[in-house]
Amino acid sequence: MLYDEVIKTSTYVETKEYTKEMLLNCEVSKYLYEHKNMVLFRGSSIDIIGNIWNSREKIAKALNTSVNDLPSFFSKAIDLQPTPLKFVNNEYKKANINFEDLPIPKYYPGDGSRYVTSAIVSATLHGKDNLSYHRLMVLDHNKVAIRLVERHLYKMYMDSLKEGNELEVAIVIGSPLPFMIAAAISFEYEKSEIDVANAINKLAYNKDMEFVKIRGITVPADAAIVAIAKIKKDLVPEGPFCDIVNLYDPVRNQPVVEIEEIYLSNKPFFHAIVPGCEEHALLMGLPREIGIWKSIKSVLPNVKGVRLTESSGGWLHGVVSIKKTKEGDGKNAILAAFAGHPSMKRVIVLDHDINIFDDHEIEWALSTRFQADKGLVLINNASGSSLDPSAHLNDGLTTKMGFDATLPIKESLILEDTSKFSMFRKVTF
Repeated sequence: MLYDEVIKTSTYVETKEYTKEMLLNCEVSKYLYEHKNMVLFRGSSIDIIGNIWNSREKIAKALNTSVNDLPSFFSKAIDLQPTPLKFVNNEYKKANINFEDLPIPKYYPGDGSRYVTSAIVSATLHGKDNLSYHRLMVLDHNKVAIRLVERHLYKMYMDSLKEGNELEVAIVIGSPLPFMIAAAISFEYEKSEIDVANAINKLAYNKDMEFVKIRGITVPADAAIVAIAKIKKDLVPEGPFCDIVNLYDPVRNQPVVEIEEIYLSNKPFFHAIVPGCEEHALLMGLPREIGIWKSIKSVLPNVKGVRLTESSGGWLHGVVSIKKTKEGDGKNAILAAFAGHPSMKRVIVLDHDINIFDDHEIEWALSTRFQADKGLVLINNASGSSLDPSAHLNDGLTTKMGFDATLPIKESLILEDTSKFSMFRKVTF
């Protein structure tokens, strides 16, 4: 059962009671914001669980891999040939509740309403399946506004409207980790995120993921909550909403989603992801690290690690470690990293002896190995990220910075030979 499996992922689980007033007054989200442990909020009907996947260590351990190997692990899953999905009997129970009866928090005082932040939308159109994350703003008992960026679900939605139909979708809240990761990865339109979720499950647990179909839409067999809904042609103001970089996203006109049915697992829970915190940054950023890793791997043989920093929302700043084989590898890695994640505006490339998941080591390497006249790469007036507010001061363009903090190849090779003296080797016990 997913509820029990989720609790097992964390050594430290805090338990608190919650009330509807706490949800409306941002008290649940404030507690999650201030505490790093997983928190289980018990309520009268459906529990809330937060800070589930708020560290790389938790994610790597749950998938039976290592922190350093996460990008290559996901890349391997993407490249696996799809196999037939395993469908099982539907164990969900149709619930006689309204959508607003779910324990949906208001996360920050300035938010436009209560928000679902962990919602994965599963849609099928003309034989094509799609999974993607979309925030949902509660409007009333059975309607929400969906933030619909012009990507694959938007295309399916527009195609449906052109055919005179409203797009039917499943909203999944509280999903297995492979399903969550796959839903956050960007593919070409033809590729199925559901196939990748199954591949991640196979690599991690050596077995197929189990699925069910509800009204013809594929969802995990062991999700916590599934709502069947239709995306309407009507538009309403959506927002404000605190986004990944801890700034308010502006109000936009977005489609209305009408909830038609709600299904609950035998032990349902509501997954609360606090916007702008570690869990949000990791679930959004980890899939983008795959693209950076693959891009650098295409030009350099030895990529040792890739990280989008949590403090930049897992989006705008990156760190890469490589094992140099020739001069110029550091700058080539910078260019490949930007190609692999065009939204990134700063990347630091380091030698393989630096732990890129330790901010102290990164700062140490920059202070002792970097010289701006040799290692700084500037790319002016490039297209960046809409999440970067400073780009709006420059007509949406950004200046990208690459820091080549790798040592000259001669010194880099000496790092591995401890019998030889190197003034650049960090002293340890």
